[in-house]
Amino acid sequence: MNTSPSAVKKELRKLQHPKKARILQRFFKTGPGEYGEGDIFLGISVPQIRNTAKKYFHLDLITLTSLIRSSIHEERQLALMILVAQFKKGDEKEKKRLYTFYLDNIHSINNWDLIDGSAEHIIGSYLESKNKTLLKNFASSDNLWKKRIAMVSTFYYIKQGDPKEALKIATILIKDRHDLIQKAVGWMLREIGKRCGEDIEEAFLKKYYKAMPRTMLRYAIEHFSNSKREFYLAKKNGSMRKSPSLAIIE
Repeated sequence: MNTSPSAVKKELRKLQHPKKARILQRFFKTGPGEYGEGDIFLGISVPQIRNTAKKYFHLDLITLTSLIRSSIHEERQLALMILVAQFKKGDEKEKKRLYTFYLDNIHSINNWDLIDGSAEHIIGSYLESKNKTLLKNFASSDNLWKKRIAMVSTFYYIKQGDPKEALKIATILIKDRHDLIQKAVGWMLREIGKRCGEDIEEAFLKKYYKAMPRTMLRYAIEHFSNSKREFYLAKKNGSMRKSPSLAIIE
């Protein structure tokens, strides 16, 4: 089988769908000044990319480098799917090599779907029993995608019933102005409630709901009962009226 970068890219081109590509360009905000500015889509579905990733599971890092540094979104997505699959099957030495590769190409992991499908499986998994200062540094940076990587990486621990790291990162990002960070924080808080205990999530919300943007709060309380959701939203509305300065955060 020809596994050169050009051969893999050629196979993806056979799956391209111009009409879907135009829809994806809008959905992932690729216009001037938007978060995905300049990203190029072929219009390939996730299941199609996943099937291609299974076929090319064995690709070496030289070929993956060509894919992950591509201007084509689906080529970067394919590289990350293969990377995650190889990481899960690798020994400790291989995991370290793939983790390093991920960090070396962090500038190419530059849209929310690319992060959400890879960060927990590589960054979160690799750092499980190691120093996690990287997550704090990423969360404290000015880079949108590093901040999202920091938050989503903690999903790995949440799934194991451990909310501590996620709550630390959420605290750092609690007043972030970008909706992609607000949604990520709210999502992880919601998952903490679901997987670690609603009482743990509520303890955090009671401390920070006044400061957090409304989008973050809405995501966080999505699985609460109607009455509990209404309670937090009413309290949030009340705090906004009492403190106009909080409106600036939103």
